[in-house]
Amino acid sequence: MKRIILKRSFVLILIALNTACGVHMDEKKLLVNEIENIKNVFAPDKRTALFNLEVLDGPSGFTLVGETNLPLAVDSLNSVLKEKGIKATNDIKILPADELDGMIKAVINISAANLRSNPKHSAELATQATLGTVVNVLKKEGDWYLIQTPDMYLAWVDPGGIQLMNADDIKRWTTADKIIFTDTYGHAYNSEEGKNRTSDIVAGSLLKLLSSDDEFFKIEFPDGRQGYISKDEAEEYDTWLSNLSYNADSLIATSKTLMGVPYLWGGTSTKGVDCSGYTKTIYYLNGMVIPRDASQQVHAGKPIDSIADFSKLQKGDLLFFGRKATETTSERVVHVGMWIGDNQFIHSSEMVRISSVDKDSPNYDAFNVGRYLRAQRLLNEDDPLLQNLNITKPIID
Repeated sequence: MKRIILKRSFVLILIALNTACGVHMDEKKLLVNEIENIKNVFAPDKRTALFNLEVLDGPSGFTLVGETNLPLAVDSLNSVLKEKGIKATNDIKILPADELDGMIKAVINISAANLRSNPKHSAELATQATLGTVVNVLKKEGDWYLIQTPDMYLAWVDPGGIQLMNADDIKRWTTADKIIFTDTYGHAYNSEEGKNRTSDIVAGSLLKLLSSDDEFFKIEFPDGRQGYISKDEAEEYDTWLSNLSYNADSLIATSKTLMGVPYLWGGTSTKGVDCSGYTKTIYYLNGMVIPRDASQQVHAGKPIDSIADFSKLQKGDLLFFGRKATETTSERVVHVGMWIGDNQFIHSSEMVRISSVDKDSPNYDAFNVGRYLRAQRLLNEDDPLLQNLNITKPIID
């Protein structure tokens, strides 16, 4: 009899343990799902937002670990968990990292900094940032820094590409008078005689203005180096900004100054551009910051066409190419160009070139016409994905 009672007790204990374990696992699954829901709302694109969280299951319960640069997302997650009665210890690291000791801003210190997908030189070139651009610094790993550019792109830069700054430093930099380099490519020299070069310079570079005479601007780099730039190649930033026309003809004129510039995966400078880096550069040099990648740019502005009715397009519209959606696969945007009229678009494909959608034209681009997806109008459109430098001035503030 005693043996039967013991057996029944053992079975009841097993049932209780299994039930508790099942409830525990269900709670963990719910916790993981809530994290994913928050991520989908606050950080749907890992290129522009960091929200990497994990649930650890220990003897004292659940612990949330990981890192993010979105404190509001963490607040929202905590509210949801409290509402649903899910208890978890919060060990999430909010970036910028405390280890940076307040150096959470930086300014690009070379003509075009190569920003990598991982903290090593052999990693993929994710994008570039040009001289004078202010970036947010999130953390350091080895000698590399994870930064976020004005178009929100997250990438890694080596210490040679940036000048770290604290709050006072960055205020002095952003409030100082600036010049913007307007020629396609050039140099700063250590004297007005132009015998020795201080650095190369690309279009869109920003430098502190110290003084000027009839022929030269005396300038200062973010790290304090000084030099001279010909006035034929640059303008005072505020003057340049006030003279921006925000029209299609200006976009086209800029786009043609880069004819023949080589294709460079990840490139966004006049040294080399990929397709979306090219359209981004064209718009920036005309006072607009647009999303970095083609798959991001396609969501900006106003839809114009999706049936290859090119008569609807206006100069400056962006054309997107790739794989159309099917019953089993989603649409995939892989290429972008800009409409310049006369049935032609300009784009970076092997090099910056002009192609036509007209079958009878000698520069007809059958390949891209065959994979055309849609066109969007970005110029002068009101969209949170588009930044007007005359309003936000994100590059230097």
